[in-house]
Amino acid sequence: MRRMRRAMQIIFQDPYASLNPRMRVGAIVAEGLEVHGLAHGIEKRHRVEALLAQVGLAAEHYDRYPHEFSGGQRQRIGIARALAVSPSLIVCDEPISSLDVSIQAQVVNLLEELQAQLGLTYLFIAHDLSMVRHISNRMAVMYLGKIVELANRDEIYTHTLHPYTQALMSAVPVPDPDIAKARRRVILEGDIPSPANPPVGCNFNTRCPIAKEICFKDEPEYREIKPKHWVACHFADQFLKPVS
Repeated sequence: MRRMRRAMQIIFQDPYASLNPRMRVGAIVAEGLEVHGLAHGIEKRHRVEALLAQVGLAAEHYDRYPHEFSGGQRQRIGIARALAVSPSLIVCDEPISSLDVSIQAQVVNLLEELQAQLGLTYLFIAHDLSMVRHISNRMAVMYLGKIVELANRDEIYTHTLHPYTQALMSAVPVPDPDIAKARRRVILEGDIPSPANPPVGCNFNTRCPIAKEICFKDEPEYREIKPKHWVACHFADQFLKPVS
């Protein structure tokens, strides 16, 4: 498992809570190197300083504490910590949601640059659909802890097949007022059930506008309804576009 953990790292949502306030930045970033035995002594310090430079920080930040940095700088420290063991997959758990909008763009640009340089794969978790569209190649939509639709990013945005995804997409603001006026807004009614006690059958049945009897009895099969387009809905076929 230790070898697997080295290949998978995480960038946490809150840069204020995810860094130990009693540890210096150098020790925070170097912790993974020590655990996996990748660097020691002066070599470790040089490696950490290189990581700090890679994320836009200076070598002099090595001996400072987290409270001496802004939110955006702290998130850069979190990114450097994730990169320290040279992972192939990084889970980005809403890494920009607690940052100012101006800083969000900087962090996203940094993530994209690192991905291009290092060949990283990101699992990017977010509620901001415009950001998801900007950064992702494939997109998975979750409801109550289960994936209900998975497809290419553009396919999800232009041809949704699950009622929950359709409701999400209808809520995305459109700058053109004429297009916005012509769009059909899907308003979901009812309350979200408890994930600890989900409904019988489809877990979206309490709020779904097209739910029928089968939805309250049988859980829908998660199936590939089109090439590389997966959906969990009994009635997804009715949203398929006819082949001309």
